[in-house]
Amino acid sequence: MSTTPTSKRPYYGYTIVAASFCMQGVSVGAMVSYGVFFSYLQQDFGWSRAFISGASSVVMIMMGALGILFGRMNDRLGPQRILLASGICLAGGYVLMSTLQAGWQLYVFYGLMVGIGLSTHDIVTLSTVARWFRSRRGLMTGLVKAGTGTGQFIIPIVASSLIALAGWRNAYVAIGLGILVVYVLAARLMKRSPAEMGLQPYGHTGDNSKQGDASGVSFGVALRMPQLWLACLSYFCVIFGAITVLVHIVPHAIDGGMPERSAAALVSTIGAVSVAGRITMGTMSDRIGSRKTFMLCFVVLITALLWLQIASAGWMLFAFALVYGFAHGGFYTVMSPTVAEIFGLKSHGAIFGLIYFFGTLGGAFGPVVAGRLFDVQQTYTTAFWLLLALAVFGLIVMLRVRPVVSSG
Repeated sequence: MSTTPTSKRPYYGYTIVAASFCMQGVSVGAMVSYGVFFSYLQQDFGWSRAFISGASSVVMIMMGALGILFGRMNDRLGPQRILLASGICLAGGYVLMSTLQAGWQLYVFYGLMVGIGLSTHDIVTLSTVARWFRSRRGLMTGLVKAGTGTGQFIIPIVASSLIALAGWRNAYVAIGLGILVVYVLAARLMKRSPAEMGLQPYGHTGDNSKQGDASGVSFGVALRMPQLWLACLSYFCVIFGAITVLVHIVPHAIDGGMPERSAAALVSTIGAVSVAGRITMGTMSDRIGSRKTFMLCFVVLITALLWLQIASAGWMLFAFALVYGFAHGGFYTVMSPTVAEIFGLKSHGAIFGLIYFFGTLGGAFGPVVAGRLFDVQQTYTTAFWLLLALAVFGLIVMLRVRPVVSSG
């Protein structure tokens, strides 16, 4: 398939995918490593699990609220400067975590600064990829999100090893510096759309009425459509559970007698398996449609959460991580193509940003609710049943969402 009639060089969209892969890997990998640092913060400062989880909730709120803004900015200005600025803020937050002395600093350095830094990693990169690819959009999104899974696998292990070798403060410095290097190099490669380089989107057919960036509904029109708010509610349920699992699965496993390094490996397992989920579900969305694939992810998620209700032994928790990781990766991959399928590309960044914001609200409430339930009951049983109920509800809601454009 030809996407440019004269150039024989590799299509630049693949460079966009590679750069996005790297930024996704370091940013999300660092975020999920918070669970590895959890017990050390609790031991050194005596804070409750709800208080420590609260900083993660601030991260999610900042990610979502600013994601709407940065999504709209990306629609208009492009990704390069936005990603560079957010990467510097993200790296700075992790470096400053090494100086942590008081509770308010946890919420400023991690909650605010890391939250601001993370607010672009999905919205800006995935919205940009959606503009570069018409065909293979799901696969390319899956490859970008495979960076997330790779980071989830590698960085918690690296963080755990760094903590053992040099202490948790030095581990934060190393993570921050690594983020800075990757963002400074990768952000420079990002371009808003193929038109900036005289190219066409991959899979362009010549039918500009359907394939151009102007296709689809505007943000203002979408705000008046029930499909948008149903999609927001469904994604709220997804991320409520996703962030709760990532924050609390390690302390839950340690409570059950699992060694700390083995418990940290649960997060890495989720990340490793999510790579397969991201690529598989991304490819499937190209074949059967993104919305249908999104609902299939719910089926896998519900299966995993049912298993979690009885998982007590170490091997059972790793079995949960294997199944859950597949759904986890699929959800994060398929959401952006689903937005394009339902609403088109005209205001993809802004619409995706709003849906993402509702997801981050779920991610903000989830860990705190689970932490509070544990503090009161000294068990995660009720919290895990809540995650299952929300997954079922999210599937029911998504069944009611239908595309409002013929193609995107």
